[in-house]
Amino acid sequence: MASTELKRKTAFFFAFAGTILLILLVFPFVEGIVQEYLRVTFNIVISHPEGTATRVSDGPPIDMMTVTAIQLAVNLIHVIKVFLWMMLVIACVRYLGFLVLKAALRRSAQSEIAGLTKTVLSIVIYIVAFFIIFQSQYPNVDLGALFTGSTIIGIVVGLALQDTLGNLFAGIALQADQPFQVGDVVNISNRGTGIVESVSWRGVKIRTFQNKLLIISNAVLGKETIEVAPRDNLNARIVFFNTVYTDSPSRTAQFVREAVRQVDNVSQKIRPIVRIRNLGADGIDWEIKYWCEDYSRYNETDSQIRQRIWYVFKREGIDFAYPTRTVYMQPAPKETDTNEYISSASEQIVRVPIFSPLSEDEIQKLAQASKTKVFAPGETIVRRGAEGNSMFIIVRGAVNVRIPVKESLRTINHLQTNDFFGEMSLLTGEPRSATVIAEEETEVLEIRKKALKPIIEANPELTEAIGEIIQQRRELLNPAISMTDIKIEPDKGLIKSLKNFFGLD
Repeated sequence: MASTELKRKTAFFFAFAGTILLILLVFPFVEGIVQEYLRVTFNIVISHPEGTATRVSDGPPIDMMTVTAIQLAVNLIHVIKVFLWMMLVIACVRYLGFLVLKAALRRSAQSEIAGLTKTVLSIVIYIVAFFIIFQSQYPNVDLGALFTGSTIIGIVVGLALQDTLGNLFAGIALQADQPFQVGDVVNISNRGTGIVESVSWRGVKIRTFQNKLLIISNAVLGKETIEVAPRDNLNARIVFFNTVYTDSPSRTAQFVREAVRQVDNVSQKIRPIVRIRNLGADGIDWEIKYWCEDYSRYNETDSQIRQRIWYVFKREGIDFAYPTRTVYMQPAPKETDTNEYISSASEQIVRVPIFSPLSEDEIQKLAQASKTKVFAPGETIVRRGAEGNSMFIIVRGAVNVRIPVKESLRTINHLQTNDFFGEMSLLTGEPRSATVIAEEETEVLEIRKKALKPIIEANPELTEAIGEIIQQRRELLNPAISMTDIKIEPDKGLIKSLKNFFGLD
């Protein structure tokens, strides 16, 4: 069919162009005959190329109508020649345009855009050819004056056709960029989504997925943001779904991926991606990314994928997530039993040797005034050199006792449950002699000076008993401390320091 049309067009072009050329070749002979007739009959010579009639000798008078008729006949010949040359130019342009357009359509489906380009170029060639031919037949005519007059007309016409010209030049710009082709799916912001049906000098026609025709002028389209899905490209789509938290994510991804690959219009060249998008309030949010072979059918493909997911979930016992709320009834926490706390704290205090001189009633009073504290792993409980007036008993956990040795901290002791530290700050108010750091989450029982002071004031003899126990403990710790720069106070002043700290005479 295409070959037959080409042959027909070619035959018609050569026949038409040959006829025009033949007429143009015969014209000089016709002009010669006419000029000879006018010279013999009226002694008139037609000047060339001006085309004016001039008498060469005296003869019978000639009326003005005859001269006018002769002049009109000469001008008519020039007009016919301009017309014939323009017909030849038009025939050549249209035939060459047909060949170029036919070749372009083999590589592109943009017949409307290519046709628009051909039309614009043809008009430009026609205008240029007309002025050249006209100037060749009427060389004495000043085209400058014609252009000056036409400028005013052009301004008036331009103002009247500014929208039309805007669409025309916007169409030329679209042809230069070629952002889309006929058959591509385009999404224009705030206007719609559909398939490009045609592109003309005025605008673009888009068939929406509701089977409506959306017509947008080129001038408006040039200002819009256009999302293009080329029809010969694998364009990606994303479909969302969700599952409950109790279903295995890896198992879900495997089943869904296999189901999506079997759906029609899903490309087999790129493997679909199934991944977790979010851990939502009601379940796991998923997304499927797949590639369409024909993007214009993406609505149908999305629907098929959702349908396959439902059947897969039904077969494999996977549940979709939906908004749920689980209410846990938690009873109000019981208030701490004071007697139980005092009993537990008393058991911890009894294990501390320095409190062995205290009576059971005094230990209970001390336990009642104590407090429990919890420290995180790596957290400092006491720091060396800090002021203090309390001691600590480890209820659970473990701590490391560290002292500075040559610009670094060295662990000199490791204390665990039922061990204690900080007793010297409690009894004498001395600064902390070491840094104690929790090795793990550690709970301690803190005994402060204000809890012990009423007991010692009521029984001053306890100071001597406690002092003797403290001296024995310091002698045991002396070998470890001797490696450091810690200075130990003389033993004879310990009891005096204890009494002074608690305000005893």
